[in-house]
Amino acid sequence: MADKASPEKKSWADVEEEEEAKAKAEAAAAASASAASSSSSTSDPTVEAQAKQIEALSLAPPEDDAAGEEAPPLLDDSDDAQIQAVTSGGTVYESATTFEDLQLSPELLKGLHDEMGFSRPSKIQAITLPMILTSPYKDLVAQAHNGSGKTTCFVLGMLSRVDPNRRMPQAICICPTRELAQQNKAVLMRMGKFTGITCACAIPPAQKDYVPVSKMPPINDQIVIGTSGTLIKWITNKKVATREIKMIVFDEADHMLAEDGFRSDSERIMRDIQRSAGGCQVLLFSATFNERVKDFVTKVIKDGNQIFVKKEELTLEKVKQYKVQVPDEAAKIEVIRDKIFEFGQKVGQVIIFVRTKQSTKNVHNALTREDYVCSSIQGSLDQGEREKIIQEFKDGYTKVLISTDVLARGFDQAQVNLVINYDMPIKFGTRDEPDYEVYLHRIGRAGRFGRKGAVFNLLCGETDNVVMRKIETYFQHQVPEVRNWKNEEDFETALKDAGLL
Repeated sequence: MADKASPEKKSWADVEEEEEAKAKAEAAAAASASAASSSSSTSDPTVEAQAKQIEALSLAPPEDDAAGEEAPPLLDDSDDAQIQAVTSGGTVYESATTFEDLQLSPELLKGLHDEMGFSRPSKIQAITLPMILTSPYKDLVAQAHNGSGKTTCFVLGMLSRVDPNRRMPQAICICPTRELAQQNKAVLMRMGKFTGITCACAIPPAQKDYVPVSKMPPINDQIVIGTSGTLIKWITNKKVATREIKMIVFDEADHMLAEDGFRSDSERIMRDIQRSAGGCQVLLFSATFNERVKDFVTKVIKDGNQIFVKKEELTLEKVKQYKVQVPDEAAKIEVIRDKIFEFGQKVGQVIIFVRTKQSTKNVHNALTREDYVCSSIQGSLDQGEREKIIQEFKDGYTKVLISTDVLARGFDQAQVNLVINYDMPIKFGTRDEPDYEVYLHRIGRAGRFGRKGAVFNLLCGETDNVVMRKIETYFQHQVPEVRNWKNEEDFETALKDAGLL
């Protein structure tokens, strides 16, 4: 079992447990700590063909028919199949065929084309960016597949809305983990390279960099990206002025607004900013929104735009999923070592997801004993150590990364095309109730930005099989089985079917 979480936090993700424990310890001691891409680069088809595709995406408010409200239009292009778009009020949004259609500054266009290498907007960008950047700047709840370009939507939105000449915070982005906050900042700094806009990263500091909040200088960067706990400390201690905030972004919003996630922190930040700034645009982005969170956001976002993906379309079709029946834990290691790695290491990088910190150590030790070069990450590691491990993996020094769900969300590494679910994701406090959102986010680490990928679910015993069957039923997707866990040819065939060999 995972380490016991605090009563109001019920998640397997180690980072939540660690940050919650630290926050409570700091509060008790009256001390506090602080300081501190995704877009699918579309291929360049002919302008005419692209224009025809994008033209079909133009949105208008759904009209009433004789029987009542007409169903919202579907964006059924293969990029982001079955996205449902809903607009409210009388605003009509025209999709962006090119980034130039968005009336962006020359500096931002230069960053998009020269620095990021983007040619045209992806589907989700073509639809949401006009919604974000068109006055009266309505709130937006947006869901789309992993790797479809959501990060560029809100990063470009923030860069477009802030005034580079005003040296004070004007946009805030809240993330569930420090890794995601750092990644989003890196994307923003590249995209905004020529704008003069700066960004502060509000994440728990490494121990060696500890500075009391009271001794911090006020933040004068136009954009602040960080985790909720650190952001609250900065705002409470008046290090981040909120009176000029024009936009607040929730990345992985389903996690930030879930009862067993960071909902209370998120609501507090939103209240503080809206009270101080007199209202601002709220953007909620995620690859998954469960029904409880959907109910919550539709109550909070009274007059906003919504884009959702139909549940059955959430299984990433470009990522081939397989299930593998194994007799015991030792067989899982044997499958990884002798079958999957035998072929998989020839085609890219691998992430192995486990449920607990102890499993991270066990799998790491078992593979390193066999002379495999791998790294592992979980929430109790020092911040500096975590950053080093992630950077080494991003730089390609290690091809195998073992991780708890701390990296399940938003971690972008284009070279990852294999994901192994060593442990199936289950909801905290249950024995066989799948965490569907975490499963979707895990498999989304493979096949980023439309590339091909494969996922192997290692199933040991009836409980794992019950979890797998529930996942198949929930997503209405039958996952094929590798027939014999001892047969190398079966794994080679699976990887060929996934387009990786």
